[in-house]
Amino acid sequence: MTLEASMPVIPDRLAKNSVGLAHIVFFVVAAAAPLTAVVGASPAAFAFGNGAGVPGAFVLAGLLYLVFSVGFTAMSRHVGGAGAFYTYISQGVGKPAGVGGALMALVTYTAVQVAVYGLFGVFMAGAMAGLGADLPWWAWSFAALVVVHVCGQRNIAFSGAILGVCMVAEIVILLLLDLGILFTGGGPEGFTMTSFAPATVFAPGLGVALVFVVGSFIGFEATAIFGEEAENPEKTIPRATYVAVLLITLFYAFSTWAIVQFYGPTKVQAVAGAGLETFYFAASDAILGAWSSQVMNVLLITSLFACMLSFHNTLNRYFYALGREGLAHKALGKAHAKHGSPHVAGWLQSATAALILALFVLGGADPYAVVFSWMSALAVIGILAVQALVCVAIVMFFRKTPSRHSVWTTTVAPIAALVGLLGALGLVIANLSLLSGSESLIVKAFPYVIVLVGLAGAGFALRIKSSRPDLYATLGKAFE
Repeated sequence: MTLEASMPVIPDRLAKNSVGLAHIVFFVVAAAAPLTAVVGASPAAFAFGNGAGVPGAFVLAGLLYLVFSVGFTAMSRHVGGAGAFYTYISQGVGKPAGVGGALMALVTYTAVQVAVYGLFGVFMAGAMAGLGADLPWWAWSFAALVVVHVCGQRNIAFSGAILGVCMVAEIVILLLLDLGILFTGGGPEGFTMTSFAPATVFAPGLGVALVFVVGSFIGFEATAIFGEEAENPEKTIPRATYVAVLLITLFYAFSTWAIVQFYGPTKVQAVAGAGLETFYFAASDAILGAWSSQVMNVLLITSLFACMLSFHNTLNRYFYALGREGLAHKALGKAHAKHGSPHVAGWLQSATAALILALFVLGGADPYAVVFSWMSALAVIGILAVQALVCVAIVMFFRKTPSRHSVWTTTVAPIAALVGLLGALGLVIANLSLLSGSESLIVKAFPYVIVLVGLAGAGFALRIKSSRPDLYATLGKAFE
């Protein structure tokens, strides 16, 4: 037997047919982190935004992403591969824009993952201190990073199973609270649908509320990014996209509506402003008992872990796609011989996150006020910018690609989504100090950072075009 014959074959393709509809939905919803979004983000939307109109704001954001999904899922039937938005933008707008969009997406998802690592460290340190394990927040963040890395090295279905368990547990505890509020007859003002009335939803502060609400949908791209590993992707990806967006929208709207009933539409904003951290825990103690707050604290930690794992897998596939196409080291484009996972890309992604966390730790940054808040603000700006580019790509793609799709699908819906996303982006930038909790010049520079990253990516692509035209010709191609 020769040496070559005895060596294992290292594939350059991800494991096909590894995940079904349920797994992909789990990834999207886990990235949205239901418990973190509802318990962690919505109190700020109530306090600083449109008050009782927050449930309606979630419906508005959900409608925006459903409209976005029309063209997005239609294009998914023509474009495949692990590059997702990178591939979409490359084949629609052009290769330079695609590479720029890919770098913007990498910055976005790296930022949101680091933000969640910081928040995980805060909650984990607080929970374990009471058990005698009094370690600094960053010790728990790095421990979580190691566990996430190990899970990411396995077959994608393994991560999907973990995310499924975490997601179900999060939803169950919140549903118990929601249903408990309903069965106890609501709060001091009884039951009302005021939260969905136009006058309440479009009240002053809607723009601020949308900043927090739109951020709760980050992770949307996970449906398309697993297309190469999905069973029957032509049907699975569109279905997973719509199911995920509908599930997130309905659940968030229902949960926030229920808490409005508990406190009362006229009082909910003041109560949230008086205690962001206790807003939901006080309600759960009153409705379900003290045990529920303890369980909710534990599940909040698992929610954050699920979120980290989801974004880790998303980033792995971005690095994998760039490595396979020659934009980064080719080793990144190799898949694990046994698990079919982008394991080399996983090592780079984990190392990158560890380095950024280490820099924050060495700089003495506060894990909540700086690590979480700053990185979340950067992530929201980045994802809205990339999604806006995708809308443009959808319109341009179908103008040059014959299809049986209607004008609504190929033009009207993407343009409507583009207007909505640009409006949301403008609101985020206008309220950046509130979102980040800082007046720092670094934070104010975030929109320019995203633009510069995109331009740098486009410039890199043009440089490849002149120096390696053969490689440039293959950029953004779907791998079938």
